[in-house]
Amino acid sequence: MIPIVSVIGRSGSGKTTLLEKIIKRLTDKGYRVGTIKHDAHGFDIDYKGKDSWRHKKAGAKTVVLSSSRKIAVIKDVTREWLPERLVSSFLDNLDIVITEGYKKAPFPKIEIVRKACSLKPISINDRNLIAIASDIKSRGKVPHFDINDSEGIADFIEEQFLKVPTGKRATLIVDGKVITLKPFIEALLLESISGTVRSLKGCTNPKYIDIRIKV
Repeated sequence: MIPIVSVIGRSGSGKTTLLEKIIKRLTDKGYRVGTIKHDAHGFDIDYKGKDSWRHKKAGAKTVVLSSSRKIAVIKDVTREWLPERLVSSFLDNLDIVITEGYKKAPFPKIEIVRKACSLKPISINDRNLIAIASDIKSRGKVPHFDINDSEGIADFIEEQFLKVPTGKRATLIVDGKVITLKPFIEALLLESISGTVRSLKGCTNPKYIDIRIKV
């Protein structure tokens, strides 16, 4: 599965501002980045009078807007889709997906703590918290970054989720987390997977193999 990292924080903490700088830093490095904005209060993108609104009003369950530059899907759902389903359905061919929000989701989280909003992290006891970005100087169990250090945070994300460790030929990512492999496990995966792939027609000399499995 594509790695998923969540940027969280209280309203007004500056999530969007930091996130757009992180996206630029990673895309400048050549990574393909996707994002999900979580809106707990709901939203509308098809307004009264628009063609898409008229299609939905007439009874269409799904409406697709398509042009030469972008597409949009407006779809009725009976319950909120989890990020994993959104990624598998719409966000393909990416290196990483960064969400804005999803405080309770089981993904690696970077929390923004701005003293104007709160002095205490909301995810301090969350085992998925991997870093804090703040304008308050403090120490803790996870790395602390200055709230304006978007480059440092982007580089941290790169090191944790995007770079293959030096000397490593195989990287295992489970539910968005990089799993440390012992040498014999790495060799076992390499030989079994690459051997199977090489036996397939048109795959005799692969350089990179990317397998995604949904359990």
